[in-house]
Amino acid sequence: MARHRENGWRGKWAAAVLGVSALAAVTSLWTAQADTLSGPAPHPSPSTTHAAHPKKVATGIAHASDKGPRGVNITVDDGPDPTWTPQVLAVLKQYGVKATFCMVGSQAQAYPDLVKQVVADGHRLCDHTISHDTAMDHKSEAYQAQEILDAERMITKASGGVHPQYYRAPGGAFTPYSRRLAASHGMRPLGWNVDTKDFEHPGVAAIVSTVKSELPNGPTILFHDAGGDRAETLAALREVLPWLKQQGHTFGFPVR
Repeated sequence: MARHRENGWRGKWAAAVLGVSALAAVTSLWTAQADTLSGPAPHPSPSTTHAAHPKKVATGIAHASDKGPRGVNITVDDGPDPTWTPQVLAVLKQYGVKATFCMVGSQAQAYPDLVKQVVADGHRLCDHTISHDTAMDHKSEAYQAQEILDAERMITKASGGVHPQYYRAPGGAFTPYSRRLAASHGMRPLGWNVDTKDFEHPGVAAIVSTVKSELPNGPTILFHDAGGDRAETLAALREVLPWLKQQGHTFGFPVR
């Protein structure tokens, strides 16, 4: 799994992070839980989640598809976004593809109807932290816990009670601690094999070429539905999805 850093994210999420700052004070109790990992952190209430105590999963970073050797996993990061997420959902529906949406907690909190639509369309949810800090692997365990567990709570609440099944560290900034913490909350750490770099706006042809050339590396493909103009992503998906089907691939979800 290649590690990437998405330039400008701290600035892009600054307003969202400020909006969450008050929440940080209220949720400081996560720190004690983070230090012990003695069990799952408390959730708002059983009525707001399908799994108040989700089953623990493996701590290893997942790449494989649950559809086997010919399976591929489409993953979509950084949303939901009111402009681009509905369009990505429409393209996925057009081709009958289910994907995994790695959501930033502050975005999920801001656009709960989109989170619910993702779930209603049969896609899966993934925790992508609250502020998309690609340097969080250099921060304290208490900080990592707050980023992961606050996002988990925000996404679950926004979805109407559907718990994220995966955790993807921004920029691949995993740590042994963050993987154990996520897994203890039922969220399998999720990597990628094909980084389309669509966030760099390389052009549709370049995105499509990257998928075709890097797919032998493994089945999990990374796209984005937020953080900037995603017109190239949409156009690339319209080429990539039918091409994958023509190559005999089936679409699945990452293993858990």
